[in-house]
Amino acid sequence: MIIDRKDSIPAIGIVLNFFGKKLLRLIVVILAVTALTFLMINLLPGDAAVTNAGIGATLAEVEKIREDLGLNKNVFVRYSLWLADAAQGRLGHSIITDEPVLEAISHRLPVTIELMIISQILALMLAVPFGIVSAYKSGTSIDKTINTLAFSVMSVPTFVMALLLIFAFSLKLNWLPATGYISFSDGFWRNANSFLLPGFSIALVEWGYLMRILRSDMIATLQEDYILMAKSKGLPTFYILFKHALRPSCFTLITILGIQVGHLIGGAVIVENIFALPGIGSLFISSIFARDYPMVQGCILLIAIAYVLINFFVDILYSFLDPRIRFQNKTLVSNG
Repeated sequence: MIIDRKDSIPAIGIVLNFFGKKLLRLIVVILAVTALTFLMINLLPGDAAVTNAGIGATLAEVEKIREDLGLNKNVFVRYSLWLADAAQGRLGHSIITDEPVLEAISHRLPVTIELMIISQILALMLAVPFGIVSAYKSGTSIDKTINTLAFSVMSVPTFVMALLLIFAFSLKLNWLPATGYISFSDGFWRNANSFLLPGFSIALVEWGYLMRILRSDMIATLQEDYILMAKSKGLPTFYILFKHALRPSCFTLITILGIQVGHLIGGAVIVENIFALPGIGSLFISSIFARDYPMVQGCILLIAIAYVLINFFVDILYSFLDPRIRFQNKTLVSNG
């Protein structure tokens, strides 16, 4: 097949236009989030210079520290200086420990990523089969039982779920550790064992929402003509549900997975502190209490970038999952 060079020009233009608009939105979101949080941090009670100076410091020592940290400058000036440094990969140093912010984040980031991945996998392992069964048995007692269970766990806050799991599986049954972190280098199973309770603390709260989304879309999919045709051919129910119905019912679920990153991050912040995991969440909370502005701002920048990038990849994933989108893009190119 020979592709005309003239036909490839509109295709390149559409792709560049798509990525250009997405990139612009990413930049705007990151700037807005970092600017707002920088202003909000300065509204927190307390003085970072006083905290850093310690008890018994003189006024002159406090002022000297305030000048060294640049806290005596206008907040807009400080944000401009921080933004210029951040654009060059320099996020400054902790005003408490003098540790480079980027180094502190890079050391703790793998723990948070692993917790979020495990939590999402566990949530999907619960949501997908329950969602399929609930849609197939729509209106029956099985469907009502699954939905009642989903609504029940959705109403439980993450920290309450974490405490309940600790009480049940650590204090009563003594099956899993209540706190602590074991590195992956110390063994896969030992590492996974330390993440089971934290992962389920988030997953058990999130799976009900994912299940409800999948159930709603799959009920509509099961009414499509091609599903009825597959049934008329005598194909097994299991094959129809997983081969023909699941994939087109996942588009809203994938969108929710991208949006749900914010919930996962919020859950990770709480869970990491409860289970004493050395991740970004525990670093973020301790930095807020210590008035460690550079560390807080660095954590927020990382969270904002991660959120917008994941949502960007979710948009890209649509074209690979839905043939109709690929066909639409080809039509736009041919008509261009």
